Amino acid sequence: MRNDPRGARVGRDEGEVRAPARGEVYYSEDPRDVGWVRENIPCQTACPAGTNIPGYIRAIIEKQYGGSYEINREANVLPGILGRICSRPCEDVCRHGWPGNGEPVNICHLKRAASDLKSAGHRITESLYTPSGKTVAIVGAGPAGIAAAHDLSLLGHDVTMFERERDPGGMLSYGIPEFRLPREILKVELHNALRLGVELKTGVAVGTGEGEVALSRLLADFDAVLLSTGCMAAIPLPLRGETGGQGEDPVRTTPGVEYGLDFLVEHHRGEKKTVGRRVAVVGAGFTALDCARVARRLGAEEITIHIRTTEKYIPVTKDEIFEAKREGAKIVGLRSPVGLVTDESGALTGVRFVQNRLGGWREGGRRQAIAIEGSEFVEPCDTLLVAIGQKTVNDYLDVELELDRWGNAQVGEGGMTSVEGLFAAGDYVSGAATVIEAVGHGRQVALGLDTWLMGRVRRKEVVRIEPVEGPLRERAFDFIPRQEMPTAALAERFQEPDREVETGLGEDLAFEEAKRCYLCNLKYEIDVDNCIYCRACIEVAPKNCIKLVEGVEIKADGTYGELAEAHEWDHVEAIWIDNNECIRCGACFMVCPTRCISISRNEIVVRDV
Repeated sequence: MRNDPRGARVGRDEGEVRAPARGEVYYSEDPRDVGWVRENIPCQTACPAGTNIPGYIRAIIEKQYGGSYEINREANVLPGILGRICSRPCEDVCRHGWPGNGEPVNICHLKRAASDLKSAGHRITESLYTPSGKTVAIVGAGPAGIAAAHDLSLLGHDVTMFERERDPGGMLSYGIPEFRLPREILKVELHNALRLGVELKTGVAVGTGEGEVALSRLLADFDAVLLSTGCMAAIPLPLRGETGGQGEDPVRTTPGVEYGLDFLVEHHRGEKKTVGRRVAVVGAGFTALDCARVARRLGAEEITIHIRTTEKYIPVTKDEIFEAKREGAKIVGLRSPVGLVTDESGALTGVRFVQNRLGGWREGGRRQAIAIEGSEFVEPCDTLLVAIGQKTVNDYLDVELELDRWGNAQVGEGGMTSVEGLFAAGDYVSGAATVIEAVGHGRQVALGLDTWLMGRVRRKEVVRIEPVEGPLRERAFDFIPRQEMPTAALAERFQEPDREVETGLGEDLAFEEAKRCYLCNLKYEIDVDNCIYCRACIEVAPKNCIKLVEGVEIKADGTYGELAEAHEWDHVEAIWIDNNECIRCGACFMVCPTRCISISRNEIVVRDV
């Protein structure tokens, strides 16, 4: 424990200790400032792309929709897309959703609101580096590849993308249904990301087959190559089939049965897909729910989603579960498929399941499913869609690459694989993950690739500290209920199968929802030298957020730790604002007789070195 009540910052010059002058915008690399942002803005810390969430929400309150969109785009590249289909890890940790604080802010839908409400004439502004003379090939135009291509083109490199499908986007184009992600929005966002000189070659496969481009050729022709081929193969499900030969996968050989990933990809390629009256879906992720909802639009009358554990542990957003149920899907748990039942002609008539019970916890916070001996039963169905996950494919490689036991590329610091000059990003490294994780990793690897190409770090993260004149929110905002996303009527969804289900918050709802944000990037501090210890701030505080302390823990990395509260006046070193409890209502600022409380906006930004 070390006393540090004033929070002085270490400047860039060795040994310099200073605080920014009044009114000055200050850039800090001090670990205490970086640590404060990481700890006190949980939504931004949870976002794999590091989106400045309080920043863009505040811009919505100010009706600066274009500015809000740009704040988003600085981090996540594809705001109009992610505002629709993001997995929302930010909302899971939102301080407004903590016990006693209400429901989380509708962060994802506010991202979409910024995109929807910006002016039709909005112009994207980006800082460009001079041409580097370096060339980069990117294999795969999914979210990770798109994000990396965007950043590398800004950094001055000549980027060429190779995509085997007709259209770019990867799972954005071929996995996610149009009623969740309109293709016009997708096209605009992808165009904006690639518009600064990226050469996109679609319908060009990288591989070892006839007419395909060899990876070894790319390594010879380009200064660096980035693999972002994702997880485009379905994980097989071992089942006892009543059709098919020795060693054949009954999911691929039984009429009426197919993998959900293949079902969606073929559907979005424009191939005609059909389903029976009774459809069973096996799986608990976004793909499984999308299969169920697409099947409903193709005419299925009964749809059941079968999962190994229970609905509580489905790793998708509550909104998606709710909408799937509204559209007629039923979710049943604690069962695993073990076999197929077919008629004399070989057509599917049902699925044989075994009953499960919940076991202990697995890595990642999910529960084990333990089969109950002797509990097999049959569920009748005409169509079975298996969507239990996806895996990487490596049959296109003609160079030896170090892979982990799941077949994912192993990378070192900066994203380089075991082959010099060959990088990898996104699901091809992590295994099947989310779009926002792929975007975040693609951008991270782009910086590592740039450093390797140029021989030095050219961009790094710092904390931008800007004084704020007064409180930016009111205590009354805490009692605004969460504004939910309006949706299209059920009848309209099935009359127009591609019609977008979520219709957007609109200006009024977005404004109300944005006011709920605590603006956790605002830091309230007390100037100990000016404080007269009158306790006025403590008395007006709506929560236990202002405390008498005798010291603050300084961790090994320089960040702040626990407060040592003082219970006797002769031990008080300072009155301290506990930003972990602070709801940024400004009551303390307004009541302070000596104006010793200051407010600053603290944001992580990327600066040129």
